[in-house]
Amino acid sequence: MPLLFRALLFGIVTLLVVFLIIADIAEVEEEIANTGHSRKMNLSRLIPKAHRTVAAKVEPTPLSGSGKDVSHPPPNCNNTAKLPSNNWTFNKTLSKLIRKNILRFLDPERDISILKGTLKPGDVIHYVFDRQSTTNISENLYRLLPTASPMKNQHHRRCAIVGNSGILLNSSCGAEIDSHDFVIRCNLAPVEQYSGDVGWRTNLVTMNPSVVQRAFQDLASEEWRERFLQRLQSLSGSVLWIPAFMAKGGEERVEWAIRLILLHTVNVRTAIPSLRLLHAVRGYWLTNNVHIKRPTTGLLMYTMATRFCEEIHLYGFWPFPLDPQGKPVSYHYYDTLKYEYTSSSSPHTMPLEFRTLSRLHRQGALRLHTGTCNAGKPTQREPQSKQ
Repeated sequence: MPLLFRALLFGIVTLLVVFLIIADIAEVEEEIANTGHSRKMNLSRLIPKAHRTVAAKVEPTPLSGSGKDVSHPPPNCNNTAKLPSNNWTFNKTLSKLIRKNILRFLDPERDISILKGTLKPGDVIHYVFDRQSTTNISENLYRLLPTASPMKNQHHRRCAIVGNSGILLNSSCGAEIDSHDFVIRCNLAPVEQYSGDVGWRTNLVTMNPSVVQRAFQDLASEEWRERFLQRLQSLSGSVLWIPAFMAKGGEERVEWAIRLILLHTVNVRTAIPSLRLLHAVRGYWLTNNVHIKRPTTGLLMYTMATRFCEEIHLYGFWPFPLDPQGKPVSYHYYDTLKYEYTSSSSPHTMPLEFRTLSRLHRQGALRLHTGTCNAGKPTQREPQSKQ
């Protein structure tokens, strides 16, 4: 009898395991079918059903009216990147929907910076992209951590995010950029000598630690230290956003910047992004079938800006070697580097990001400026909204 009972019990357990395996396979097949279906959804059929955690099933925001997979850049990006600039209309409904879905993954007001109360000097931090490596919170860094979010309770009607592509040269977009209520810039790019094309106003600017090395020669001489200090002082009243804990190797340069800020009492508000921010942003875009390796600073700023800005305009976002007219475009507006993107060597998927933003432009969720502006004549009209 005990032998018969054990055999029966073994049979029941085996059947249960087989049933669970079949159920898992069916669930995976259903997910694949749903993913394929989600790529064909249009705005009128969108009903968000997400939970806040990245691991939860989240119905994606439609990024295209077509059924094409947005995970691969087109064969000839220049031919497909021409954007309709006339008759662009702000789609307020879609903009709100995107904001709502992003907030299921992160709260940019909170995640824009680690706060002073959450850490203390000496705490050990694991780098976001190098979990095996650690660093310690220094006394200087702790002093510059904000006690409240730099973007707490902020809301702006029109925001400009300024990328650094050479497409901005000779654009005469400076006055138009400066006319926005809030201006975000990337990687401490120079503005003074290019203000006619890129403007000068700055409310928030990012600074990767590598900028100190590339743009200011690792502060190797008094001249370069003075240049770096002058650039920091020109940001008076702005938020300086430093991704200090993303990857190992930049901690020394972060310390240099912090010491200069403290020594010369530079009037900037520093922000150090939360350790979960990049993974949360990537999770949102992956849910929308945008298979990015690592979000660029520009895409990161757009994703966060949806929390603070009603209408977002992008300038200087152009990851191609030629403009829509076939003329050469430098990688940055402030140097002579050429665009040499290869998906295998770069942690970013820039053509894919641009294609995604282009589709949002066509849907009215944001405006992507890739042409020239009317010099000295910024648009002040109240935008119409699609309902």
